[in-house]
Amino acid sequence: MVEDLKGKETWRLFRIMSEFIEGFDELSDIGPAVSIFGSARIQKTSKHYKKTVEVSQLLSKNGYSIITGGGPGIMEAANKGACVNGGQSVGLNIVLPMEQRPNKYQNRALHFRYFFARKVMFVKYAVGYVCMPGGFGTMDEFFEALTLIQTHKIFPFPLILFDKAYWKPLLDYMGTTMIKYKTISKEDLDLIDLTDDPKEVLDIINRHREKKDKLIQQALEEEAKAASKAKVLKKNNRQKRG
Repeated sequence: MVEDLKGKETWRLFRIMSEFIEGFDELSDIGPAVSIFGSARIQKTSKHYKKTVEVSQLLSKNGYSIITGGGPGIMEAANKGACVNGGQSVGLNIVLPMEQRPNKYQNRALHFRYFFARKVMFVKYAVGYVCMPGGFGTMDEFFEALTLIQTHKIFPFPLILFDKAYWKPLLDYMGTTMIKYKTISKEDLDLIDLTDDPKEVLDIINRHREKKDKLIQQALEEEAKAASKAKVLKKNNRQKRG
């Protein structure tokens, strides 16, 4: 019995590894991407569905791939906005007992069994998160990314909550009760953006991308200078020995 359990755990590790490998291989060339989250229960007639399509179209037109959980509702709207615009529309699908059915607007689809492997793909290739109105799953993705940024485990990127009426009560709670009990710092709230404007979503992400590109360029230049200096020192040392 114990040996059987060991065997099952071993094969589970192989399945986990395969999900990471497939994800890295499939998404390595998608370029800058924005992960969009929101409820699977939102209907096509909802204003939130229509706003999500608008946000996704705007981001796609400006060169961003769109990543979603691949399901219905807000996820479908986000994939639709990218797909109809001819952009990269990625769906990270997962098997669930309810709600999750792959939407038809994915032009690149992956399928996961494990939430944690799927979460890595959301954060690894994103230059920003946009959270439309959603439930526990949306909050889970949002707070995990917020924690990773707060603890300096990943490079900071925009965490955008879309729809002030929906998200403001949560931010009010964080800014009053959580601050009062000192479970978070005031500075932590600076990591979050709140908006109702699709154009502001694009502006926030563009500013972040430009800043990140400058930092990368500066790092490359400093690395090149250090390499050049090391080369000169090495040459001078050879000449001294000669």
